[in-house]
Amino acid sequence: MTALEQVDDLVTLVRRAAERWPDKDAWIFDETGERLTFGEVDRRSTRFALALLELGLRPGERVAVMLRNQPEFPLLWLALAKVGAVLVPVNTNYREFDGAHVLRHSGARFAVAAPEFVELLTRIAPETKVERVLTVDELRAESGGLARFEAVGEQPVNIQYTSGTTGAPKGCVLPHRYWLTLVRGLVTDFPAVSDEDRILTAQPFHYIDPQWNVALGLASGAALVVLDRFHPSTFWDKIREHGITWFYCLGLMPTLLLRQPESPADREHRVRAISASAIPRDLHAQLEERWGVPWFEAFGMTETGGDIRVSDTDHDELVGTGCIGRPIREREAMIVDEDGRPVPRGETGELVLRGVGLMHGYHDDPEATARAFRGGWFHTGDLATMDAQGRIFYVGRTKDMIRRSGENISADEVERALLLHPAVEVAAVVAVPDELRGEEVKAFVVLREEVGPDELAEFCSAKLAYFKVPRYWTIAESLPRTPSERVAKGELRESTLPAYDRVRQEWR
Repeated sequence: MTALEQVDDLVTLVRRAAERWPDKDAWIFDETGERLTFGEVDRRSTRFALALLELGLRPGERVAVMLRNQPEFPLLWLALAKVGAVLVPVNTNYREFDGAHVLRHSGARFAVAAPEFVELLTRIAPETKVERVLTVDELRAESGGLARFEAVGEQPVNIQYTSGTTGAPKGCVLPHRYWLTLVRGLVTDFPAVSDEDRILTAQPFHYIDPQWNVALGLASGAALVVLDRFHPSTFWDKIREHGITWFYCLGLMPTLLLRQPESPADREHRVRAISASAIPRDLHAQLEERWGVPWFEAFGMTETGGDIRVSDTDHDELVGTGCIGRPIREREAMIVDEDGRPVPRGETGELVLRGVGLMHGYHDDPEATARAFRGGWFHTGDLATMDAQGRIFYVGRTKDMIRRSGENISADEVERALLLHPAVEVAAVVAVPDELRGEEVKAFVVLREEVGPDELAEFCSAKLAYFKVPRYWTIAESLPRTPSERVAKGELRESTLPAYDRVRQEWR
């Protein structure tokens, strides 16, 4: 049987899992109670692959998928890997404006959608190359039987869209090796996930984390429990119900969990370790004390995978320090100045990365790819320091991007959506601090004609995912400019002009 160290593609990974644990639960979908064994995952993904081939799908083509947390999403992902095609996940919160961009930019010829999204995708399809919008019920292979598929590690398998610093979301071209590099270390190194573990994901499948959790389960033999979404009030009940031993979370999740009422059952669970990104440093010790389990910081990006982690050997010393750990074996990390030169240990600079299993680049955007990989290193846009032991401490970021409850929001994308409103002459969007969500979205607009913030927010809601719609609105006669005639966002962040809070429905 193939050793995990020799596996570089998802096709071999799922076949290996089916041979090694054919009758063991691979996936458990909490909302519906559906269970699939590793053998069933292999067989059902093959049937989808055959159906896609019968539809005329060709290797290298892209397929947009807009599904909720249901078995068909990961099955289609693996099916596309078997065909040699590329998955384009579509955020289920997307609407006309942002959804059309993903379909158009990816060049997808087919789209697969849940019934509630068919009308949306059908409506925007004429603006794109999409020829047919399918439901999963329409993906039935006419010919039965099995087939043996092959893939190679550097073959693209995803175009994963992520909000960039400027412009619309960029499509990260991710090869098979990206996923294997990401999960292999979680099996061979800390936290050493094995077939005795039960792991859990609570995010939507169009995000990257549930996808690598699928790959991790296939690599380790661990059963993956999939929640419909993150519910703070019942999350730990589900952890106990399913006997979870390890999970990953990020963004606002730790804070929201701490805000739930304490319970005598808080420590009644099987969890041995929790990995998380951006653990609130002031709450880190409190999180561990409450649930009696260590929380381990981890850093990664859609472009690069899992890059830096705190291990069990460093954990105790680093609780509450903001340290994100050391680079994994497949990564080199460096802290550089604006000219790309290394800075002395302990000084702040930009975190850059290199190694195997990174994205190939941004789809159809060679200029952005060249900028990101300048000097042979991937430039994260994040500020950090490195101590004498090679441990990295996160400081902040250089990007014009808003981080709201774990969501990356491109300010430029929101601005471009606002400018579609006939009354908006100029729009600028910035991040403002928020105790609960980390950051909130604030819009400054110059109007051609009088219109209220609620109408502007309603207009945005029809164009963008709900989490991108600004909470705060300032109506201004003009916006400050830089010498190059760009909006001076630094001045806007310090603005004392009145702002309308659409949540509280008041000006302040």
